[in-house]
Amino acid sequence: MFAVHLVAFYFTKLKEDQIKKVDRFLYHMRLSDETLEDIMARFQAEMEKGLGKDTNPTASVKMLPTFVRAIPDGSENGEFLSLDLGGSKFRVLKVQVSQEGKQNVQMESQFYPMTNEITRGNGTELFDYVADCLADFMRTKNLTHKKLPLGFTFSFPCRQNKLEEGFLLSWTKKFKARGVQDTDVVSRLATAMKKHKDLDVDILALVNDTVGTMMTCAYDDPNCEVGVIIGTGTNACYMEDMSNIDLVEGDEGRMCINTEWGAFGDDGALEDIRTEFDRELDLGSLNPGKQLFEKMISGLYMGELVRLILLKMAKVGLLFGGAKSSALHTKGKIETQHVAAMEMSKEGLANTREILVDLGLDPSESDCIAVQHVCTIVSFRSANLCAAALAGILTRLRENKKLARLRTTVGMDGTLYKTHPQYPKRLHKVVRRLVPSCDVRFLLSESGSTKGAAMVTAVASRVQAQRKQIDKVLALFQLTPEQLRGVRDKMRTELEYGLKKKTHALATVKMLPTYVYGMPDGTEKGKFLALDLGGTNFRVLLVKIRRRSVRMYNKIFAIPLEIMQGTGEELFDHIVQCIADFLDYMGLKGAQLPLGFTFSFPCRQTCIDKGTLVGWTKGFKATDCEGEDVVDMLREAIKRRNEFDLDIVAIVNDTVGTMMTCGYEDPRCEIGLIAGTGSNVCYMEEMRNIELVDGDEGRMCVNTEWGGFGDNGCIDDLRTQYDKEVDEGSLNAGKQRYEKMTSGMYLGEIVRRILIDLTRQGLLFRGQISERLRTRGIFETKFLSQIESDRLALLQVRRILQQLGLDSTCEDSIVVKEVCGAVSRRAAQMCGAGMAAIVEKRREDQGLQHFKVTVGVDGTLYKLHPHFSRILQETVKELAPQCDVTFMLSEDGSGKGAALITAVAKRLQQPRKDN
Repeated sequence: MFAVHLVAFYFTKLKEDQIKKVDRFLYHMRLSDETLEDIMARFQAEMEKGLGKDTNPTASVKMLPTFVRAIPDGSENGEFLSLDLGGSKFRVLKVQVSQEGKQNVQMESQFYPMTNEITRGNGTELFDYVADCLADFMRTKNLTHKKLPLGFTFSFPCRQNKLEEGFLLSWTKKFKARGVQDTDVVSRLATAMKKHKDLDVDILALVNDTVGTMMTCAYDDPNCEVGVIIGTGTNACYMEDMSNIDLVEGDEGRMCINTEWGAFGDDGALEDIRTEFDRELDLGSLNPGKQLFEKMISGLYMGELVRLILLKMAKVGLLFGGAKSSALHTKGKIETQHVAAMEMSKEGLANTREILVDLGLDPSESDCIAVQHVCTIVSFRSANLCAAALAGILTRLRENKKLARLRTTVGMDGTLYKTHPQYPKRLHKVVRRLVPSCDVRFLLSESGSTKGAAMVTAVASRVQAQRKQIDKVLALFQLTPEQLRGVRDKMRTELEYGLKKKTHALATVKMLPTYVYGMPDGTEKGKFLALDLGGTNFRVLLVKIRRRSVRMYNKIFAIPLEIMQGTGEELFDHIVQCIADFLDYMGLKGAQLPLGFTFSFPCRQTCIDKGTLVGWTKGFKATDCEGEDVVDMLREAIKRRNEFDLDIVAIVNDTVGTMMTCGYEDPRCEIGLIAGTGSNVCYMEEMRNIELVDGDEGRMCVNTEWGGFGDNGCIDDLRTQYDKEVDEGSLNAGKQRYEKMTSGMYLGEIVRRILIDLTRQGLLFRGQISERLRTRGIFETKFLSQIESDRLALLQVRRILQQLGLDSTCEDSIVVKEVCGAVSRRAAQMCGAGMAAIVEKRREDQGLQHFKVTVGVDGTLYKLHPHFSRILQETVKELAPQCDVTFMLSEDGSGKGAALITAVAKRLQQPRKDN
């Protein structure tokens, strides 16, 4: 028993001594966490450099865009071919991807040998051989009668400008075929395939093997957004935000970046980490000075690195008693598979002895222990370096998403990772230590890069088909210059109809006279009350005008839905109650002030203080109001209250108020535009053209009420199924059709209808329509403004959609943004076409060759939407080139404007009283 313990003690002591000896000799290969964190930071700096347009040419880590913009979503199906060129064997694969209620992939493949004559010979012969193998495979599998899409896995660094193109930057591993560098390998393969008349194959995607690995794993786990290969070579790819990729146009969405991290350190960034053995190995390689990071990590070099270390240790007498064999002197005699065998936990020492004996050496027990530990240090360093670079990628992903904690999956492949007994757990452990804020799942790729190429092709095929369907929907909202000219001309016709006595009754644009005869001239002064009714809020204001300065005091009151849609008496009693509260609040009870009433609904006026409601809009439905004089209804309600009396001087449309506010600042202003919840325009018309009012002298402001344009069907060719659905679901079906295509109250609802349709077609939100998306009015127009903001990253768009109960992918967010853009662009263009009709009419009425005018504008859509105002202005410029139109933002048109109209009316009344 004692003897057994003694032997065990001796063996443990021997092992400790040998390990210490090797540790001392390979001190520089043992990397501390501090060193790994430093390498991680250096790699992140190199990534940044590779992504920048100006810094990329000198970056060692090339960060190549792959033009793979989406990962599988499970809806892919069909038959695909895949080629895998990059290792010691060439593989052709047929992949059948089907859904059938669950994801299912079936594969048939064939391996073909790759001899040195092919890999290091003539480039044309290389691609001819690949095409010959593909033709053989298709004949064998009886596929020659089918036209199939193909994905080409090409495991070498390429610069891509699109998915189906790639210019070889340089050969790596053992490939050296002549005349291929700087040429497009896809067109080279296509040329070779043309020599086979029975081949009908469409190359849809060129894929790096790392990207293939990521895509294969992403099919099984949608959280997978990183791919890593640690095999003959080593590389990584990941999904990067487009906004960070300077090398590619566009900021929307994400794209897979092939880092080509094997070249990390080629610029000298890792010189302090590299050892004499790394330098010796590099000098003896096919590509000295290149792929230095790969040469410290990958399977192609690990065995050779171990051989060089053992040779040096033998030379200095630390191994084999100083004895060396010719095999130990021979390059390539120790392979990575030998390193893996020597590191096996149980039979490792026996394997080590066997391998060393095969090398012509006579190892002692202590030699075997020392050699096994050399292998451990070399492979451990490899895992450490990989972990440091991968930790850099994971940190970047977490920072891109602005998360405190990242949950993600890394797809893994490569013979070293798969066959080395200790490698995976070492790598996993170090990664988790370096990035404690990331929860990482490592998923082994099944059938690796070849299946991945088929998945990329399947995704490209799906995206292509989906894109066609989405573009078909978006095309409905894209107006041609000819269509916009048609809107302008039809609007012009309707304006004329509305002004003429004979056609007025049939006109959709009602052209209501406002009895506002003049603009402010700067002499207005006094205190005025203003009321503002036009939405869910009601305002009462006190406005003090003096010497071109205006001071305002106001209070906002809510109008509950039951009041909006109750009786007229209830509505006006509520308004009077609000006025009483305001007068009380301001200490003005008993003061008889002139009052202007901004009433933002279509009214037929016979004078400035009389207005008969034509019809409610914007969700109001109070009974017994339509066809009644709303000023009389307000006076009646004041009488019922019997607390105060007011001098109601003018009933004002908010659009007229907007024009007056801007006219107070700019004498050229003679048009008012509201582009907000509703849409409307007013302008100063020549009295001679207004047949509804007696008199030909001077001008009067006409409230067009252009929201009703098209109610006669004249713009039905531009209305989509979504416009019709929104109209049918509204409170006033068949009315205000132009407004429903251009105003804030309806744009969000149009978007919601489109999103539902696209989801039904399986083009959005994985085909799942959430309950909230089914809810009418849930998609407010303010969301369009937020989503279309240039400053808003897709991540924030996804958050907005999440608030609406929509679990969106990055691709979904892009489509939603496009839909919002199409709907708001059409709205702005149609508004612009209408405005062009008005400014052109004013120019012609005055017989001018060139017309300069200012338009006063108000409304949340115009003010808050990031692109609406620009598109509207551009459209006016295109459709009315002889008009120089300035757009001026109004400051409180409905409040200040109402007071100014009242002041102007009082000023104009005075001479009449004097007369």
